[in-house]
Formats: sequence, C-alpha cells, structure tokens
Amino acid sequence: MALYVIGDLHLSLGVDKPMDVFGGRWQNYMQKLTDSLSQLTPDDELVLCGDTSWGMSLTDAQPDFDWLAALPCRTIYLIKGNHDYWWQTANKLYTHWQAKGIDKFKLLHNNAYDLGTVALSGTRGWFYELDEAGESSKIYKRELLRLEASLKAAQAFGQRELLCFLHYPPLITGYRCDEIVELLTRYGVQHCYFGHLHGAACARAIEGEQHGVVYTLTSADHLSFTPIKIAETAKKALQNPS
Repeated sequence: MALYVIGDLHLSLGVDKPMDVFGGRWQNYMQKLTDSLSQLTPDDELVLCGDTSWGMSLTDAQPDFDWLAALPCRTIYLIKGNHDYWWQTANKLYTHWQAKGIDKFKLLHNNAYDLGTVALSGTRGWFYELDEAGESSKIYKRELLRLEASLKAAQAFGQRELLCFLHYPPLITGYRCDEIVELLTRYGVQHCYFGHLHGAACARAIEGEQHGVVYTLTSADHLSFTPIKIAETAKKALQNPS
C-alpha cells in the first residue's frame, strides 16, 4: 500500500473550462493525468489538495467524480480548494456520492485519518486576501479552528508520522501565515503539502524544511501531472469520529 498526493487537477469534464487553453505544461493535461494516475494500484491511497473540479454544482462536477472514481486506487481524500464551488456539507456530499454508487471519496475537512504508520490532517487554509465585505478574517479564523481540530484528531491516534494537507500555501516568498505555521510546528507535523500556486507563481513556493516541518508544493502543473509518493501505509484508513 502506498500514499500519494497531488493538487489542483482543475478537471472540467462537465463544464467548458479546460486548462489546455493556458498552453505550456497544461497542454493535453487530461491525458497526462490519465497516464500517471492510471499507474496507481487498488491498495494505494491518494490525497488531492484542492481545486479538483471546475464544476459549479454537484451535477457539473459529476463527470469529474466519475473519472476520479474509476482510478485504480482504494481511497481518494479530498480537500476544499478556492475553486471547488461544488463543495457542500459532508452529509450532502456523501449522500450524493452514495446515490451515484461512489464510495471511494473521503473528505479531509475538520477531521483526520489513521493509516497505521501515518496520520492525515488538513483543511483548506487561507491567505490574507481581504475583501470589501471583510469576510476574509472570519473565514481565516474558521480555518484555524478547523486545522487545529484536525491536528488534535490526528494526534489522538498515537505514535504516527503526522502529515498535513492544505490548499493554500502557509508560507511563500514575501508572505507567511504565522498562525498556521505555528499550529503545524506546535502539533509536531513532519510534512505539510499544499497547492494553489501555478505557472510562474510556483517559484514563490518555499519548499523544504522550515523549523522542523518539511513543505512541499503539489500543484499538478508543478509536478508535471504526476503524484508524489509519500509513504507506505499499514492498514485501511479509519476516520476519526471527532
């Protein structure tokens, strides 16, 4: 069994918004994703770090869900990205997927999962992107609460390698989200994976070890549309009820 991660797939099988229009690495990106992700095995687990589908609703996103569900892996963990407009409450999402016969997806949102040798934690994260309505501060505070709840849940599993998955990068060149970085350090996260950055912006990503936490950018175009193998896992993932 192996655990993989990649982010920002920007699937658009149900809407007319293919990323090929950006050219460069995005040219023929669906074939690249198909070629790489089809190499997973039925025992593997995959984490997607947000911005999974361009669908504006569950109906729009369903062709993308079908494509993901057909991948040869056991479980796919989903994190909310800033472009995942289809995202609903956990109950609505699981109910929708169950009705479609899909049982492969698990939400990584205010919770944690135990894979035996590693524990998965995470949430969307946030930037200080203030808007006129002043909602960003409220969203950011909620994300801090969700992250700490997830880290506490992961820590409760006992001796595990603690991994954290975010959509927004907690630090880039010229920007540092002190509260998120402090939580990652305080709870003993060994590795933090994040996405959101594309193209030239990838150069702003701060990767490698920072105060005991190793940071890695997982945006699909940055990884040439090939997921990173993180670790071997010991058992079937169990959701922490908290």
